[in-house]
Amino acid sequence: MMHHRLSVLATLAIAALLQFPGSGARAGESFDAELDAVREAWAVANYQVAKDQREAAFEKLGVRSAAFADQHPTRPEALIWDGIVQSTYAGVNGGLGALGAAKRARARFEAALAIDGTALDGSAYTSLGTLYHKVPGWPIGFGDDKKARQLLEKALQINPAGIDANYFYGEFLFDNGEYAQALRYLETAQKAPSRPGREIADAGRQAEVRDLIARVRRKLG
Repeated sequence: MMHHRLSVLATLAIAALLQFPGSGARAGESFDAELDAVREAWAVANYQVAKDQREAAFEKLGVRSAAFADQHPTRPEALIWDGIVQSTYAGVNGGLGALGAAKRARARFEAALAIDGTALDGSAYTSLGTLYHKVPGWPIGFGDDKKARQLLEKALQINPAGIDANYFYGEFLFDNGEYAQALRYLETAQKAPSRPGREIADAGRQAEVRDLIARVRRKLG
């Protein structure tokens, strides 16, 4: 019963976060406020919405984030966050629409990198590298672990102590059987400083870090 109540509350929360006019941003709302709203809605959808409702939540959020990025095509932050939303939607969709969403995400990350690769602490490198790692390779998709490694390592050069940069590189290493190296980066992720205003995302990511560390240690014996 408690789990059901929390699920309902999370669903109501994201519904409130997603209310906006057709333009993609409320009249008079600043760029930073809209960026924060998209980011917060992503965290709620990813970590608090029930699994069977997550795809619909990201599909709806994708409309908002795409409109936001289209309104600000020279702002890498908007491009990055639309890419994150689209790539997350691809992950939860898993169907025929997944590859299309992944390609839209790739285009957003590449556009952001062309403007400023250091924006949001190198998040475009982290996200694009993860995308290359998770998308199937040719002939189904564009996945490429060699590119993924290069991009994820570039992200770490920009943000060596960041939770996401270390977690996703650790996950990449784990998936490739490099367990000792994976543990090193995951432990760095676990010690990453908290991010103001990102409490939901930080709590969710740290839970993922703990779970993957446990899996790595089982592999290492």
